[in-house]
Amino acid sequence: MKLTSILTLAAALATFSLPAADNQLTAGEKAAGWKLLFNGKNLDGWRGYMMKGLPEAGWEINGGLLKTVPKVKGKELITVEKFGDFELSWEWKIAEAGNNGIKYFVSESRKAPGPEYQMLDDAKHPDGGRGPIHQTASFYDVLPPAADKPLKAPGEWNSSRIIAKGNHVEHWLNGKNVLTFELDSAEVKDGIAKSKFKSIPDFGTHLEGHIMLTYHNDECWYRSIKLRELK
Repeated sequence: MKLTSILTLAAALATFSLPAADNQLTAGEKAAGWKLLFNGKNLDGWRGYMMKGLPEAGWEINGGLLKTVPKVKGKELITVEKFGDFELSWEWKIAEAGNNGIKYFVSESRKAPGPEYQMLDDAKHPDGGRGPIHQTASFYDVLPPAADKPLKAPGEWNSSRIIAKGNHVEHWLNGKNVLTFELDSAEVKDGIAKSKFKSIPDFGTHLEGHIMLTYHNDECWYRSIKLRELK
């Protein structure tokens, strides 16, 4: 191979951006304003819901993964910081027949903390049989995701994303936008009016709130939880 060809190949490889390793950010992500919410080592930046510190049970970190410990007196985790407009990205897998979720715009001053991105074994968890508004990537109990969403089987890693900018919200699953809605729309208001959240003041409104990892007594694993604030 000619020297010029080798140099051209080397230059191309030098500019190629590899995906970030688990719980790390690429140089491009750092430049774009992303920050890790979970570093793979500890729960710095998190606390228990309605608590000053961390829960005594329900969560463990092993091999760079954050895992729920099932069937104990666990409690939800929330970020210490609050976020208004943001893009949140995370990877997760769930046990067979498992249930978990991520909530956002979380307030500790109301009975229902905030909207939930559902994470579920749609086929085997009882909630899955209750219809699409209770299945993975739904706005839980309010709006369903796309019927052709690319959900992976229990035990396999999924990649999810929430984009929230003003009243505009998007739920993504494995690279596909599976649900888009406006918080102040008739669609959302009608969905909330038919849901278990209908009597909760201000539920489903945009606010600066915490991010929550729910605890539902089932095994769920997380890695590479990261967020960037949108301006």
